[in-house]
Amino acid sequence: MQQYKTKQEQTAFYKSSRWLKLRLEALERDNHECVWCAKEGKVTTKHDAVLEVDHIKEIEDYPELALELDNLRTLCKKCHNKRHNRFDGKENKWIDDEKW
Repeated sequence: MQQYKTKQEQTAFYKSSRWLKLRLEALERDNHECVWCAKEGKVTTKHDAVLEVDHIKEIEDYPELALELDNLRTLCKKCHNKRHNRFDGKENKWIDDEKW
């Protein structure tokens, strides 16, 4: 079974034709909309944001699910960054400040 532990292995996977085809299937299944935004009643499409396909169970931990459509969901870049605790490199220094 293929492993995806190193950056090189992951990069090769994400450039593979099998992944690119499946990624498109996931986007089409989700109507090219962020599923997290949709749950909040907001429509976020490729016209509003960058859409990314997220592995629900990470490929490093569950390589057997890397190419399973049911393990994928479409997220906008903002939601995908939230999901992985990434913050665009910008820190909000006022987050804990008093609001008035």
